[in-house]
Formats: sequence, structure tokens, C-alpha cells
Amino acid sequence: MKTAIIHEWLVNYAGSERVLEQILKLYPEADLFCQVDSLEDNERDFILDKKAKTSFIQNLPYAKQKYRNYLPLMPLAVSRFDLSDYDVIISNSHSVAKGVKKRRNQLQICYCHSPMRYVWDLQDQYLKEAGLDMGLKGAVVKHILGRIREWDYKTAQQVDHFIANSHYIKDRIKRSYGRDSTVIYPPVDVNAFKLHEKKDNYFLAASRMVSYKNMDMIVAAFSENGLPLVVIGDGPDLEKVKSRAKKNIEFLGYQESDALVGFMQKARAFVFAAEEDFGIVPVEAQACGTPVIAYGKGGVTETVVPVRNMEESRAPTGIFFNEQTIKALNDAVNIFETHESKFDPHEIRKNAERFSVERFRKEFKEFMEVKIEVFFK
Repeated sequence: MKTAIIHEWLVNYAGSERVLEQILKLYPEADLFCQVDSLEDNERDFILDKKAKTSFIQNLPYAKQKYRNYLPLMPLAVSRFDLSDYDVIISNSHSVAKGVKKRRNQLQICYCHSPMRYVWDLQDQYLKEAGLDMGLKGAVVKHILGRIREWDYKTAQQVDHFIANSHYIKDRIKRSYGRDSTVIYPPVDVNAFKLHEKKDNYFLAASRMVSYKNMDMIVAAFSENGLPLVVIGDGPDLEKVKSRAKKNIEFLGYQESDALVGFMQKARAFVFAAEEDFGIVPVEAQACGTPVIAYGKGGVTETVVPVRNMEESRAPTGIFFNEQTIKALNDAVNIFETHESKFDPHEIRKNAERFSVERFRKEFKEFMEVKIEVFFK
């Protein structure tokens, strides 16, 4: 079967790129398409050093740096890919990748990280953060997003099978597109995060400094409770986050993977306050045997075994707080400190192994083989 793989854009190595990496390893002969490709030659190993076939957006001014500004053109751009020679189309989508044109005798399977957040249930949040929730400019943007939402729904109906990256996203696919999906959790390289039983006296928060990660709230909570907190990461909100910090909080900025793993291994707990579709980093922390204190919404509810009643829970791996507030987080920290000795690093590591690379490749390959056999029989 001649196979095409459609990705959104190749600008870094993040969560959706980890999925792309494993799909390409399963289908190394496949051709790769994306809107924009700005990877350097020494950054292409995870896509098997392939050169992606890009859309016309690649050649527009500043597209490699400000590709998101061309969102209104992306439905047109992805529809112009010529996939007429392919039997199987795999779209790795959180935006427009699934919107490629296909014939009836072509099988399209979409691995969906999320329906487009900024045109569905998170539209108001995105517009407010961008300062586009009012005025004439805001009205124009809302109109454009409404048209994209119509296109997004229509193209979702041509997908033969959806794979969701979590049950949280499975529900969002159903609500947005009216389509069923099969859950296959994304791959986490748990083997790169070794178990470390002995913990040092600090908590860890690691993330890009953007608003929805709520790093400022984490810092404010620990400034209030006085416990040692190590903060790793950079981004546009770094100074805002730092402004809420007291002397018990240490900022280390961006750290290479080896250093991050070392801090993750030795932390008393990893603190996570975002609502993520899946959330790879909390799984990586658990692979180190480190418990997680997390906002109890989104994909993390499927990857962390929470403490509800410590006397009844079986092998808990973390604690949830139910509001993104300083008080709720500090209440969870207090519960953690009360029961800290009851967390077993080996059981926490065992839970993380449910999300391994090997498991993903096995489940994805088996899913593809069944769907291909039925479609082309």
C-alpha cells in the first residue's frame, strides 16, 4: 500500500512530533506532507531525515517563524496537496491535517490530538488571551474562525476512522464532529526516565512559560506555603511568573533533557497545573518514580492514579486538585505531605510503563492492519 502521512507543521520536536516519529518508523517508505517545514538538517533524525512536501504557505513571508498567522489560508493549503497516487492516508492532526482531499477508494485514518481548540470549545479563551474578544477586529476574527469551524466539521466527515490520544479527546471528537473514535495513548519514552527511589527536599514544576500552563499560580502557591520549589522552563510569561516568587523558589530556565531528568528523578513530587489533552510530562515524572500533584482535569486523569482515600486506594501515583487556585493546590500539597511515605516509587514507575513507545507501536500497527484489511478486501 502506498502511504502518505500528513502532519501539521515541522518546527520543533514536541508531543505530536513524538507520535509522527513512531508512525514513520512503522511506515518508513511513506511520503511526508506538512504546511511548513523549518527543521535544520541536524534536527531531522526523528523524521528519518525525510524532506517533507510542503504547502504554498512555506513560501509566504515569515512563514517559518509566524506560520500560525496564516491559519485562515491553511484549509486551502492542505486541500491542494495531490494525494491521488496514495492508497492510505494517515493524518496526524490537531489543526488542519485531516482536511486533505481524498477519493472514495482511499483510506484515511486520523490520529487526532484534538479538534481545533481555537474554533471549538476553547475559542473564547484564545480570543481573550489574544485581545480579540471585542471590537471590529474581534468580530472579523470570530467570523473567520466560524468559517474554519464549518470547514473543520465538514472535512471530519470524510475521515474513515479516528484515533483519539485519550478518552478526554475521544469525548471532544464526539461533541465536535459527531464521530466515534478509538483511544490509543501517545508514545512516552519511559526508558529514558530511570527509576530513582531516593528523593531530595524540593518540588518540581517544568513547563514552557505560557498562560494556560498556570506556572504563575504554582509559583504563587509555593511562595505562600514556603516549601522549596525548582522551576524549569522559559517562554513569554517568564517574567510574570518570576514576579510572584519568593526566596524558596529557584528558577533554572531552559534545561537539556539529561538535566531535566535528573531533577525529575529526585523531586519529592512533580507539580502540574494545566488542563492538557494527554500530558506527556506527568507520565515522564512517574517513570522516574516521582508522584504527581496535578489539576484533576484532562488527560492527566487517565495517566495518574489519584489518592481519594489513602486507606482504600490501590497503588496511588499522585494527588489531584479540582480548581486552578492557590488554595486548592496548597490543600493538595498538604495532603501529599501527610501521606508522602505511602507512595511507592516502584508502583509509580509501573503505572508509567502503560504508556510506552512499544505499546503505542503495537496498538497502532494492529489498528492499521485491521482497518486496511477490511477496507481493501
